[in-house]
Amino acid sequence: MTSKERVQMTIDHKEADRVPICATYVPEIDKQLRDRYQCYNDDVGVLLGNDMVKIASGLENSFYLSDEPEYVDPYGITWKNVYNSTGHYTEIYDHPLRAEDADVSVVKMPDANKDEKVLKAVKEAVEKYGKEKWIIGSCQCSIFEAAWYMRGIEQFLMDMIVDEDFTNELLDTVMTYPLQMGLNFIDAGVDMVWLGDDVATQIDMLFSPELFRKYLKPRYAMIFEAYRKRNPNIKLCYHSCGNLEKVIPDLIDIGLDVLNPIQPSAMDVAHIKKTYGDKLTLYGGLDVQKVLPFGTAQDVRDEVKRLIQICAPGGGYILSPAHHIQSDTSMENVDAFYEAWREFGSY
Repeated sequence: MTSKERVQMTIDHKEADRVPICATYVPEIDKQLRDRYQCYNDDVGVLLGNDMVKIASGLENSFYLSDEPEYVDPYGITWKNVYNSTGHYTEIYDHPLRAEDADVSVVKMPDANKDEKVLKAVKEAVEKYGKEKWIIGSCQCSIFEAAWYMRGIEQFLMDMIVDEDFTNELLDTVMTYPLQMGLNFIDAGVDMVWLGDDVATQIDMLFSPELFRKYLKPRYAMIFEAYRKRNPNIKLCYHSCGNLEKVIPDLIDIGLDVLNPIQPSAMDVAHIKKTYGDKLTLYGGLDVQKVLPFGTAQDVRDEVKRLIQICAPGGGYILSPAHHIQSDTSMENVDAFYEAWREFGSY
């Protein structure tokens, strides 16, 4: 059975030969893996066993866009590189619309039809891996995050309550890129389009479910409809860290297929599987905050086994860390993740 067939069966809530697996890596882990395997021209995750190949676009690519101490991305957002004991991360330093009286009309969104680097990458991925692997076109930080990255989180949360016209104008502006890039991904032959916004903390929603339904749900419904009009068989994935359970039924309502990452420090994976597992494929679940970086290899093995036992029956589960594997994770624990899947992942 190919990876593509395996993932398709899983999303159709059928038990394949084994549980699909996928992991992504921050640059430090990616480099360690490439150096270890002398893999510099291929997708290193495929070498390790990943069933899925992901091509990222848009704001996702702003996080590690430059090694300069400070840089400005194509959206006009200023970022800084911050270094720690194991590597580095990036954080937003300035917002192009931070002024209280900012004018949305001055925003110049990148043109998804002219993003040659992404368009070339997805075409090459489909040609190289598309017969065997499940190909994902990803455009996360899609609407809510794109808006607050431009505006600032505190100001945009206030805008959502006190300035409906500004909020709608900004959201309508930023959604143009993921809408068009998703269509470009579909035309290129991907199997799934992956969107997402972090709309929750580890405790609850960042804003009320009512505001989600007012501003985000109809826009995602519009995008999903456009994607499915282009290809009725396209699968749709949505990412949000944190506890977004209050709006999971809304995502199901507009046709979502796959939910990522089921952050275990925010949601009970077993509860989510029991409650929504017949309607959604769960993608993620392995803790990257404690287990992968600070647990032993045996801890990782035990958690992988537990997740498979809980989530795999009946299909509808893709084993994955709940985010990129972080720079403070040992190669021993990365190995333990894949080894445990090989041992426990067969149906």
